[in-house]
Amino acid sequence: MTVRFELTDTFGGQANYSWVKRGEFEMASDATQSQIMRRVKAELDLTNVRCYTENVGDTLTFKPSGACMVGFVTFE
Repeated sequence: MTVRFELTDTFGGQANYSWVKRGEFEMASDATQSQIMRRVKAELDLTNVRCYTENVGDTLTFKPSGACMVGFVTFE
């Protein structure tokens, strides 16, 4: 499956997009949410940063702890 992700800043708790980091990679179709998030965090240099992750249907939303950022992950 193809995993696409983006990380951006927030303003007032909402995605602001004054800057954004985007990327994509291939992963096994039976990958778990934990495996996907581990890889996304590695791609964004957030490996040791605790994140709150929420599954909102076909998108994973994650917020790095202690930072004014939000990220979105989609996969197909």
